[in-house]
Amino acid sequence: MGEILHILVVEDNPADADFIREMLPPSGPLQFRVEPVARLSKALARLERRGIDLVLLDLGLPDSQGLETFYALRKAAPGIPVIVLSGNDDQELAIAAVRDGAQDYLVKGRIDGDLLVRAARYALERERLILELREALAHIKTLSGLLPICSGCKKIRDDKGYWSQVESYIASRSEAKFTHSLCPDCAKKYFPDADESQTSVPAK
Repeated sequence: MGEILHILVVEDNPADADFIREMLPPSGPLQFRVEPVARLSKALARLERRGIDLVLLDLGLPDSQGLETFYALRKAAPGIPVIVLSGNDDQELAIAAVRDGAQDYLVKGRIDGDLLVRAARYALERERLILELREALAHIKTLSGLLPICSGCKKIRDDKGYWSQVESYIASRSEAKFTHSLCPDCAKKYFPDADESQTSVPAK
């Protein structure tokens, strides 16, 4: 049995909702289970019950119009990818929707089954990558407060009283990685007779 994706189609035109359902294969390696709703309020109520993997959203609904429709849904379910559907080929609207978090913007009448399936797969993958990035950023350790540093050897003392090299200290507390080179001042200090091209040390 293939992977099953539950898609919420927020569309007030029954014919368009049926057309979308027919384009998404109910069987195969990737199976789609489609739930249609005709209003934003019903979509928000359905999302509260969880179990939805992707939303196909028409921006023009009886109880909401334009990008405000997308903003309201995105706020209610920030972790669920949204593909905007529109009968209007408005490039500015498309750019604004994608800029603000929509995974794609598809124009009705220009959609076929392959395009819709591909858009759905890409949307799910991009949302997964975004979630992983956010989780990684949340776990990055940051340095703050006073750091005792030796004025001679430049080692740093940690909160347990141990002294370590600056590189080791920072590497253990962040995702930073170090390379080594010589700044122009140090190059002149250690190699006063060489020109700058000879003393430039590439990063390792």
